[in-house]
Amino acid sequence: MYQSLVKPLFDFLFSLILLALLFPILILLLLINSIHFRGNPVFVQSRPGLNGRVFKLFKLKTMREANSFITDDKEEANRVTGFGRLLRKTSLDELPQLLNVLKGDMSIVGPRPLRVEYLSLYNEAQRRRHEVKPGITGLVQVSGASGLSWEKRFELDTKYVNEIGFWTDIKILFLTGFQFFSARRSDALEFERFKGNQQ
Repeated sequence: MYQSLVKPLFDFLFSLILLALLFPILILLLLINSIHFRGNPVFVQSRPGLNGRVFKLFKLKTMREANSFITDDKEEANRVTGFGRLLRKTSLDELPQLLNVLKGDMSIVGPRPLRVEYLSLYNEAQRRRHEVKPGITGLVQVSGASGLSWEKRFELDTKYVNEIGFWTDIKILFLTGFQFFSARRSDALEFERFKGNQQ
Protein backbone atom coordinates (compact mmCIF):
# COMPACT_ATOMS: atom_id res chain seq x y z
CA MET A 1 0.00 0.00 0.00
CA TYR A 2 2.85 2.38 0.80
CA GLN A 3 4.53 2.04 -2.60
CA SER A 4 1.32 2.17 -4.65
CA LEU A 5 -0.62 4.85 -2.76
CA VAL A 6 1.15 6.63 0.12
CA LYS A 7 4.53 7.15 -1.54
CA PRO A 8 3.16 8.68 -4.80
CA LEU A 9 0.93 11.03 -2.80
CA PHE A 10 3.82 11.99 -0.51
CA ASP A 11 6.09 12.55 -3.53
CA PHE A 12 3.57 14.83 -5.23
CA LEU A 13 2.77 16.94 -2.16
CA PHE A 14 6.37 17.13 -0.93
CA SER A 15 7.76 18.14 -4.32
CA LEU A 16 4.94 20.66 -4.90
CA ILE A 17 5.57 22.35 -1.54
CA LEU A 18 9.35 22.25 -1.99
CA LEU A 19 9.10 23.68 -5.50
CA ALA A 20 6.85 26.51 -4.27
CA LEU A 21 9.26 27.36 -1.45
CA LEU A 22 12.37 27.18 -3.62
CA PHE A 23 10.89 28.71 -6.77
CA PRO A 24 12.64 32.11 -6.33
CA ILE A 25 15.99 30.33 -5.87
CA LEU A 26 15.36 28.15 -8.92
CA ILE A 27 14.51 31.19 -11.07
CA LEU A 28 17.68 32.96 -9.87
CA LEU A 29 19.83 29.93 -10.65
CA LEU A 30 18.25 29.60 -14.09
CA LEU A 31 19.11 33.25 -14.82
CA ILE A 32 22.67 32.86 -13.57
CA ASN A 33 23.12 29.66 -15.55
CA SER A 34 21.74 31.31 -18.70
CA ILE A 35 24.47 33.95 -18.43
CA HIS A 36 27.17 31.54 -17.26
CA PHE A 37 26.62 29.06 -20.10
CA ARG A 38 25.42 31.68 -22.62
CA GLY A 39 22.26 29.81 -23.50
CA ASN A 40 20.07 26.98 -22.22
CA PRO A 41 20.56 26.69 -18.42
CA VAL A 42 19.03 23.21 -18.17
CA PHE A 43 20.63 19.86 -18.92
CA VAL A 44 18.21 17.24 -20.30
CA GLN A 45 19.18 13.59 -20.70
CA SER A 46 17.35 10.31 -21.24
CA ARG A 47 17.49 8.04 -18.18
CA PRO A 48 15.76 4.71 -17.38
CA GLY A 49 13.15 4.73 -14.64
CA LEU A 50 10.57 2.29 -13.28
CA ASN A 51 10.74 -1.03 -15.19
CA GLY A 52 13.48 0.47 -17.36
CA ARG A 53 11.11 2.94 -19.04
CA VAL A 54 13.13 5.85 -20.42
CA PHE A 55 12.23 9.43 -19.47
CA LYS A 56 13.80 12.88 -19.80
CA LEU A 57 15.74 13.89 -16.69
CA PHE A 58 16.11 17.61 -15.87
CA LYS A 59 19.11 19.15 -14.11
CA LEU A 60 20.72 22.57 -13.95
CA LYS A 61 23.61 22.57 -16.39
CA THR A 62 27.02 22.23 -14.71
CA MET A 63 29.33 21.36 -17.60
CA ARG A 64 30.57 23.05 -20.73
CA GLU A 65 29.42 21.55 -24.04
CA ALA A 66 31.67 18.81 -25.41
CA ASN A 67 33.29 19.35 -28.80
CA SER A 68 33.11 15.62 -29.51
CA PHE A 69 31.89 12.38 -27.96
CA ILE A 70 33.76 11.88 -24.68
CA THR A 71 34.53 8.44 -23.26
CA ASP A 72 37.31 9.41 -20.84
CA ASP A 73 36.04 9.94 -17.28
CA LYS A 74 38.73 12.47 -16.36
CA GLU A 75 38.10 14.52 -19.49
CA GLU A 76 34.39 14.61 -18.72
CA ALA A 77 35.04 15.74 -15.14
CA ASN A 78 37.19 18.60 -16.44
CA ARG A 79 34.17 20.03 -18.27
CA VAL A 80 32.54 21.00 -14.96
CA THR A 81 32.82 24.75 -14.43
CA GLY A 82 33.54 26.46 -11.11
CA PHE A 83 29.92 27.50 -10.70
CA GLY A 84 28.80 24.06 -11.84
CA ARG A 85 30.96 22.47 -9.15
CA LEU A 86 29.25 24.68 -6.55
CA LEU A 87 25.83 23.57 -7.82
CA ARG A 88 26.88 19.93 -7.56
CA LYS A 89 28.43 20.35 -4.12
CA THR A 90 25.20 21.81 -2.73
CA SER A 91 22.96 19.52 -4.83
CA LEU A 92 21.18 22.61 -6.19
CA ASP A 93 21.68 21.21 -9.70
CA GLU A 94 19.03 18.61 -8.80
CA LEU A 95 16.23 21.16 -8.20
CA PRO A 96 14.61 20.78 -11.67
CA GLN A 97 14.07 17.10 -10.89
CA LEU A 98 11.18 18.17 -8.68
CA LEU A 99 9.37 18.58 -12.02
CA ASN A 100 10.26 14.95 -12.83
CA VAL A 101 8.65 13.94 -9.52
CA LEU A 102 5.50 15.95 -10.29
CA LYS A 103 5.33 14.29 -13.71
CA GLY A 104 5.51 10.87 -12.04
CA ASP A 105 8.82 9.84 -13.63
CA MET A 106 10.73 9.97 -10.35
CA SER A 107 10.28 9.76 -6.60
CA ILE A 108 11.85 11.94 -3.91
CA VAL A 109 13.66 8.87 -2.55
CA GLY A 110 14.91 5.95 -4.64
CA PRO A 111 17.94 4.66 -6.55
CA ARG A 112 19.51 7.42 -8.62
CA PRO A 113 18.67 7.16 -12.36
CA LEU A 114 21.79 6.08 -14.21
CA ARG A 115 22.74 6.12 -17.89
CA VAL A 116 20.60 4.32 -20.47
CA GLU A 117 23.64 2.48 -21.84
CA TYR A 118 24.08 0.68 -18.50
CA LEU A 119 20.82 -1.25 -18.94
CA SER A 120 22.44 -3.99 -21.03
CA LEU A 121 25.32 -4.34 -18.53
CA TYR A 122 23.31 -5.19 -15.41
CA ASN A 123 23.07 -8.67 -13.97
CA GLU A 124 19.76 -9.93 -12.59
CA ALA A 125 20.35 -8.56 -9.08
CA GLN A 126 21.45 -5.12 -10.32
CA ARG A 127 18.42 -4.87 -12.59
CA ARG A 128 16.19 -4.94 -9.49
CA ARG A 129 16.91 -1.22 -8.95
CA HIS A 130 14.28 -0.63 -11.65
CA GLU A 131 11.54 -2.28 -9.60
CA VAL A 132 10.96 1.14 -7.99
CA LYS A 133 10.98 4.68 -9.32
CA PRO A 134 14.37 6.40 -9.34
CA GLY A 135 14.86 9.13 -6.77
CA ILE A 136 16.39 12.57 -6.33
CA THR A 137 18.18 11.15 -3.30
CA GLY A 138 18.66 7.61 -2.10
CA LEU A 139 20.42 5.18 0.19
CA VAL A 140 23.62 5.37 -1.86
CA GLN A 141 23.75 9.17 -1.60
CA VAL A 142 23.53 9.15 2.21
CA SER A 143 26.03 6.29 2.53
CA GLY A 144 29.07 8.04 1.03
CA ALA A 145 28.42 7.64 -2.71
CA SER A 146 31.77 9.00 -3.92
CA GLY A 147 33.71 6.47 -1.84
CA LEU A 148 31.68 3.41 -2.85
CA SER A 149 32.40 0.89 -5.57
CA TRP A 150 29.78 0.16 -8.21
CA GLU A 151 29.23 -3.23 -6.56
CA LYS A 152 28.45 -1.59 -3.21
CA ARG A 153 26.16 0.99 -4.84
CA PHE A 154 24.07 -1.71 -6.51
CA GLU A 155 23.99 -3.65 -3.24
CA LEU A 156 22.53 -0.59 -1.47
CA ASP A 157 20.02 -0.07 -4.31
CA THR A 158 18.79 -3.65 -3.84
CA LYS A 159 18.66 -3.16 -0.08
CA TYR A 160 16.42 -0.12 -0.60
CA VAL A 161 14.12 -2.08 -2.94
CA ASN A 162 13.82 -4.83 -0.29
CA GLU A 163 13.26 -2.44 2.64
CA ILE A 164 11.21 0.31 0.97
CA GLY A 165 8.84 1.90 3.47
CA PHE A 166 7.76 5.17 5.07
CA TRP A 167 10.36 5.24 7.85
CA THR A 168 13.13 4.20 5.47
CA ASP A 169 12.30 7.18 3.25
CA ILE A 170 12.04 9.56 6.21
CA LYS A 171 15.46 8.45 7.47
CA ILE A 172 17.03 8.98 4.03
CA LEU A 173 15.41 12.43 3.75
CA PHE A 174 16.73 13.41 7.18
CA LEU A 175 20.26 12.30 6.28
CA THR A 176 19.99 14.10 2.92
CA GLY A 177 19.06 17.32 4.72
CA PHE A 178 22.05 16.91 7.02
CA GLN A 179 24.36 16.46 4.03
CA PHE A 180 22.89 19.50 2.28
CA PHE A 181 23.45 21.85 5.20
CA SER A 182 26.93 20.47 5.83
CA ALA A 183 27.76 20.57 2.07
CA ARG A 184 29.24 17.07 2.28
CA ARG A 185 28.27 15.91 -1.18
CA SER A 186 30.99 14.75 -3.56
CA ASP A 187 30.26 13.75 -7.17
CA ALA A 188 33.51 11.98 -7.95
CA LEU A 189 31.90 8.64 -8.82
CA GLU A 190 29.48 10.26 -11.27
CA PHE A 191 32.35 10.36 -13.76
CA GLU A 192 33.47 6.77 -13.21
CA ARG A 193 31.48 4.86 -15.81
CA PHE A 194 30.02 1.46 -15.09
CA LYS A 195 31.64 -1.01 -17.47
CA GLY A 196 29.74 -4.15 -16.54
CA ASN A 197 30.40 -7.07 -14.25
CA GLN A 198 33.88 -7.95 -15.41
CA GLN A 199 35.89 -10.37 -13.33
